[in-house]
Amino acid sequence: MLSKILSFSLYGLEAIPVEVEVDLSRGLPGITIVGLPDSSIKESRERIRSALINSGFDFPMQKIIINLSPADLKKEGTGFDLAIAFGILSGDGLIEKERLSGLAMVGELSLDGTLKGVRGILPFVLKAKELKLREILIPVENLREAFLVKDFKIRGFRHLREVFDYIKFGSEPIYSPEPLDFGSSQGIMGDFSEVHGQALAKRAFEISAAGGHNLLILGPPGAGKTMLASRLPGILPPLTYEEALETTKIYSVAGLLTSEKPFIQERPFRNPHFNISEAGLIGGGTFPKPGEVSLAHNGVLFLDEFPEFRRDVLEALRQPLEDGRVTITRAAFTVTYPAKFMLIAAMNPCRCGYLGHPTRACQCTFQEIKKYRSKLSGPIVDRIDLHVEVPPVEVKEILREENPSGETSEKIRERVMKARAIQEKRYGTALKLNAHLKPKEIKRFCRLETGAEDFLIKALERLGLSARGVHKILKVARTIADLSECEIIRKEHLSEALQYRVLERKKYE
Repeated sequence: MLSKILSFSLYGLEAIPVEVEVDLSRGLPGITIVGLPDSSIKESRERIRSALINSGFDFPMQKIIINLSPADLKKEGTGFDLAIAFGILSGDGLIEKERLSGLAMVGELSLDGTLKGVRGILPFVLKAKELKLREILIPVENLREAFLVKDFKIRGFRHLREVFDYIKFGSEPIYSPEPLDFGSSQGIMGDFSEVHGQALAKRAFEISAAGGHNLLILGPPGAGKTMLASRLPGILPPLTYEEALETTKIYSVAGLLTSEKPFIQERPFRNPHFNISEAGLIGGGTFPKPGEVSLAHNGVLFLDEFPEFRRDVLEALRQPLEDGRVTITRAAFTVTYPAKFMLIAAMNPCRCGYLGHPTRACQCTFQEIKKYRSKLSGPIVDRIDLHVEVPPVEVKEILREENPSGETSEKIRERVMKARAIQEKRYGTALKLNAHLKPKEIKRFCRLETGAEDFLIKALERLGLSARGVHKILKVARTIADLSECEIIRKEHLSEALQYRVLERKKYE
């Protein structure tokens, strides 16, 4: 007897509907699974057999063929267990086929029939809603994550038997998690008022947050580079519902959500170690998973000790920095992950860290300094909007009880929010910032006051920047003007934007 149940498989961030076809017929007893399953799906035969028997069902002594359609798409994961089990129960005549129509099932089975959570639930539920299904049945472990999707019937269960009673007799599940407390709270790692000195760096971080610009900070050990970077999320606007949904999808596919943290409501702050591989940073694997650049989507990617990352790893950042997405190609398929993040890179002026230090002598040779800096290619540096130098902080500045430059993150955030509101009004969406402007849009939105163009041309001729560098200056100047609530870009805005590029010419020519 043939039965069909709908389930889902992941393809990048998207859920692909998979029809689980189960056919019970005469023949040598056994289970055969076809449709390009991976090892975890093939092993489900033993899990499902034990789960059915330990849940009080008789396992049919028949030839069982399971087809996962479409058969030309590779499938992976343990989420098909529940659908296969109910395909067998339906094929054995224990459940009417009509009761399985219009619903989808996802879940892994333990040997005793307990349902275990799986990754990718959020894309599955979104796809089920898009297909206008009646409902989706999932493990209770994934229920809070799934409840991010509004206006759709979702049911959570702890055991295979509970699912059977619900479908067969209409017994309602008793699990109803607490409503999601989705708000605007930010998990701030610290406040800018705690940072002594570094007025120029704080200004650069404010500009970076207001326009979504990438930032490179250069200074000796202990100058406060990591301290400044870790406080950046505290001056960023809270995630919107749409941004939170998109970011949570990425974490769901990566398997990084838990029952304690079922959704992402704070802007991500990712800080990978410099020994990370290219696949770890960009994403990849036999069945590709999101890398750090995608996990930082709508948030911050902080790369400390920037030149210590492998050259090929840094060069792989070119596409996401330029396009806001990552495309991973394999022999059989290609997947694309979103990767629109703010890059904050920190580095020392040399390997020992004390080149140009007022009180400590540098121990590096000229060749060592040149080799250290040459790890950063021109195209990578060119894609970073702001470069700022942070000098060492004097001891007496640190020991002061009062911090004269200790403006709070809340005050800085208010200015950032005003600047972003101006951009939202200008571009018609909160998702587009000055840093995302294309060349045609730069000509339209970055209008200069009279005489500012001649000033800019002279400055650019002296610095010798690339076309991309010119665009970066105009976009940063646009953000500085927005912070000043000016519609026209003035000379002082261009002058300030230019000082954040002088470091590039000074250190790398």
